[in-house]
Amino acid sequence: MSIHIGAQAGEIAPAILLPGDPLRARFIAERFLDNAICFNQVRGMLGYTGYYRGKRVSVMGTGMGIPSQAIYVNELIREYGVKTLIRVGTCGALRAELKLGDIVLALTASTNSQINKLRFGGMDYAPAASFGLLLKAYETAKRRGIPVAVGGIYSSDTFYNDDPDWWKLWAAYGALVCEMETNALYTLAAKYQVEALSILTVSDNVVTGEEATAEMRERSFPQMAEIALEVAP
Repeated sequence: MSIHIGAQAGEIAPAILLPGDPLRARFIAERFLDNAICFNQVRGMLGYTGYYRGKRVSVMGTGMGIPSQAIYVNELIREYGVKTLIRVGTCGALRAELKLGDIVLALTASTNSQINKLRFGGMDYAPAASFGLLLKAYETAKRRGIPVAVGGIYSSDTFYNDDPDWWKLWAAYGALVCEMETNALYTLAAKYQVEALSILTVSDNVVTGEEATAEMRERSFPQMAEIALEVAP
């Protein structure tokens, strides 16, 4: 066991899906995995290991934000030997043409977090997805007829922003969506030389004001999980 994960050695597969919401982890396990076993309930952060079309894979919640996700990613890699980490999360679109339910593959992730400035002595670091996973996810989506957008995104430490126009600068520089975790995932994957990808579903649009319900966020976005399970080794 690690500090925050109650799994025993061998209970977590080398490939894992990482939704922020632990209830989404349970939903993915119940809907997609055969013979799923719960390996973690510490702090309510549910984690499961099962089989997808004969392939052993795990899924576990990480909570919201870079600090929470970084704790679990560090422990999954260092203590449990996880080699492939695929975030399956929701995001807010920064472009009007992105609709609720659209899929986004994060090529890279900018951030307003100071976590990498602390790590790199005040310098900027540009974390990126693992190209092999990104390409495989793109090809899988196209083969299934699922339209996807690919590009840079923005990982924010702030969910509620006092400036209503906060998003406009990021959109002007090409960021497709905003979420709160990918920058840390890609940075840690680079540090430990493992594979990582964020597959995101648009749950709201800051340009148009569209928003998904809590139930839609938890249950109604299965396509990103299907893509992630297909590309997991």
